[in-house]
Amino acid sequence: MNSTKKQRAASSIMLLLAASVLLSACLAVGKSFPDYAVPDIKIGKTTESEIRKLFGPPWRTGMDDGDRTWTYGHYQYSLFQAAKTEDLVIRFDKNKVVSSYTFNTTNPTP
Repeated sequence: MNSTKKQRAASSIMLLLAASVLLSACLAVGKSFPDYAVPDIKIGKTTESEIRKLFGPPWRTGMDDGDRTWTYGHYQYSLFQAAKTEDLVIRFDKNKVVSSYTFNTTNPTP
C-alpha cells in the first residue's frame, strides 16, 4: 500500500472514531457497584472483608489521616443528558472495621 492510501485509510479510521464518539457523546469512568447495599454498611461493625463481599474490589484505595479508604465510583457524562454519578468512600480503622462512609449520587433516591 502506498503512502497516499495509508493516509486515506488512517484518515477514514480517525473519522469513524470521531463520529462514533460524537454519536454516543458519552463517557463512563469507574465501575458500577450495588448502591442498594449501602444501607447494609454499619459503622463500627462492618469489616473490610464484608465490604468486599458486598461491593467487590474497590475502584480506588487511599489514605485519609492515616486511615485506609476504599472508593467505589461510577460516573457517566453525556452531551445530551445530565451527568449520572455515584460514589461511595469508605474509611476503615486500624482494625479493618468501617469507621465512616460517604455516599453521593445524582440519581433520585426512593
